[in-house]
Amino acid sequence: MSVEALRAALPEYAKDLRLNLGSVTSQSHLTEQQLWGTVLTAALASRGRAAIAELEPEARAHLSAQAYRAAKTAAALMAMNNIYYRSLHLLEDAEYDRMRAGLRMNAIANPGVEKVDFELWSLAASAVNGCGRCLQAHEHELRGREVSREVIQDAIRIASVVHAVAVTLESEELIPATV
Repeated sequence: MSVEALRAALPEYAKDLRLNLGSVTSQSHLTEQQLWGTVLTAALASRGRAAIAELEPEARAHLSAQAYRAAKTAAALMAMNNIYYRSLHLLEDAEYDRMRAGLRMNAIANPGVEKVDFELWSLAASAVNGCGRCLQAHEHELRGREVSREVIQDAIRIASVVHAVAVTLESEELIPATV
């Protein structure tokens, strides 16, 4: 199971996704751990069964046990945080921002991997989940740690392509291509 299997499974109308999936997983400014942690986190955030099934074993092969766990932790925490903080943003009531969230997020302080890696994975999940407030917070943290815009952009590109592949394959299960 692999990136290549996913690429082969994409329908002809999604040729651009096939090409993009190949390029974002082979041409990146990210370290190997950052790349595969981003791939795994984005696949989990996308909730696409086919994408997770194909990408998880490949990501696991490239990640230490700690990094694998941290990528899954980033996806899990961002599934919660992205809903919470996106909701606060959409409510447009500053009083909510002054209230204690009351949500446990201990793993953010001690993720078990380099803070930059965990922040990149959290950024990717936040991109998939569409939380502008979280995207800004993670980008700010990364830039404060002198991470280049190119690295940040690569993480977002990976998230966008993995998500698009997941959505496309899920929709193909429901409505197979006829043309």
